[in-house]
Amino acid sequence: MNTNEPPPIESVSNPRDNPSYGTDSTVATLNVMADDSRSCQLPYAQFLYSELISNPALEAKLDAPPEKLLLCFAVAEVVVEGSGLKTVERAIQKYQLKFVKSADRRYASTFKTHVTAVSIAFIKEKV
Repeated sequence: MNTNEPPPIESVSNPRDNPSYGTDSTVATLNVMADDSRSCQLPYAQFLYSELISNPALEAKLDAPPEKLLLCFAVAEVVVEGSGLKTVERAIQKYQLKFVKSADRRYASTFKTHVTAVSIAFIKEKV
């Protein structure tokens, strides 16, 4: 007779299983998966700063995501829109953000942090 209980099933709401972002203390780059199907690796050595603000689009659209996080690197700017983005901001502060991408709206109520849109703008040098 087996008296061992099966291991507990991980909850969908476990932050480690969030489809919007992942963390790892050993990463050297941030993998950004933009909504336009581009994916790029941005090195933390080129990270300049981040800025978390309320989303100005809320004035025009009531259903717009409440927060906007700007991640500035030497070669690109990444805009992340969603809710609960303070968690993403803390992860990048520690250079532990492994990836960021948008996730289906169905995850919005399941997770405290939900990313609805990600875009990348590469900075071109003026010649």
